[in-house]
Amino acid sequence: MLMDKPVASPVAPLLAARAPGHTLPAGLYTSPDAWRADCDAIFSRHWIAVGVACDVAEAGDVISLDIGPSSIVILRDDDDELRAFHNVCSHRGARLVPPGRSVVGKLVCPYHQWTYDLDGALALAPHMGVDFDRDLHHLKPVALRNVGGILYACLSDDPPADIDELARVMAPRLAPYDLSNAKIAFEEDIVEAGNWKLTMENNRECYHCASNHPQLSLSFHAADFGYDPEGLTESERAEANALLDAYARYDEYWDKEGMDHAAVEHTVGWPTNFRTQRLIIAGLGESQTLDTRAAVSLPLGQADKPWMGDMHLWGINSWKHIMADHAVIISAYPIAPDRTLVRTKWLVHKDAVEGEDYDLENLTSVWRTTNAEDAHLVGLAHQGVSSAGYRPGPYSRYTERALDEFATWYVDRMTAHGYAG
Repeated sequence: MLMDKPVASPVAPLLAARAPGHTLPAGLYTSPDAWRADCDAIFSRHWIAVGVACDVAEAGDVISLDIGPSSIVILRDDDDELRAFHNVCSHRGARLVPPGRSVVGKLVCPYHQWTYDLDGALALAPHMGVDFDRDLHHLKPVALRNVGGILYACLSDDPPADIDELARVMAPRLAPYDLSNAKIAFEEDIVEAGNWKLTMENNRECYHCASNHPQLSLSFHAADFGYDPEGLTESERAEANALLDAYARYDEYWDKEGMDHAAVEHTVGWPTNFRTQRLIIAGLGESQTLDTRAAVSLPLGQADKPWMGDMHLWGINSWKHIMADHAVIISAYPIAPDRTLVRTKWLVHKDAVEGEDYDLENLTSVWRTTNAEDAHLVGLAHQGVSSAGYRPGPYSRYTERALDEFATWYVDRMTAHGYAG
């Protein structure tokens, strides 16, 4: 007689093989099994950055977003409430809404014309009979949270409760910028030829910035992201010390102005992984532009104080830079083991007029260039981890601590959801 036995996860040996302080085994970046496991354990059971509130600024605004093999719709209903649903008709499962933006009065399935109100209720189901109970066939809701104008969704019916901690920390930090009432000045998608974890690792360090991001480096202080104190040249040491002195002055100013600035790190041990800190902008200190001056003459919200810096926020699949004049919101979504969609939104004051209050090229140049440079690097990294000569390499304890923490968090979360055994 055959006995039912649990089937071991094919990624379990790879998770077990990860050495502390080192990159992940190759298969966790390259194998279809690992990609499917990531879509289930990470992208279906954690809070994922999915957009901004001003994506759906008016009643009837809808966006559709693919998250791995799943799809969701985010909308604003007639009562001005933000909602999210699985992008699946309750009849025979057809996709309701194509990718991108639309404006609707109701959601209508293109297959058999089942029609849903914006609260998800089934309003019309032709030819189903007078005894058909429409109340049993509403759209399946998706958990959605608006944190200071940034939207997070969780596909699980049991989303992690520590989203409340993200909201507690970030809501007051983001409040002055009033992102819910901003507008999207520009949006761009890039498909990187690499695994989503390589995309996120690349973002979590600036070890590569000086040699690969000349434009971004004009507004970034490389020392903000770590350095080997024994390996500095005299000029580098003087620069690092000058930055420490500058932070002492800025911290005093930020405290006086009531601007939270200290680093908050909820990484290993937290389901909802995030890190935030207010950073000094280099150069003239106003914005991440080529001349480091503000790109937009109208400040975001009430962000009209000088030297507000860069409110920096990392998440599971996202990184964000919120400045007094504009915000750059970037999120990554897995398409395939070797393909990742990187979506960037540039937010400005809702009343800012292109050509009068800002120049679009000046606003977007630094991060459009940086994203293209990063896409090239992620492609090189994926080619490397796909090669027979790859072996997990050591992270720098000075400049890549965040990567080690991300890899550790990833293995822990995969383990928590049953993929390690």
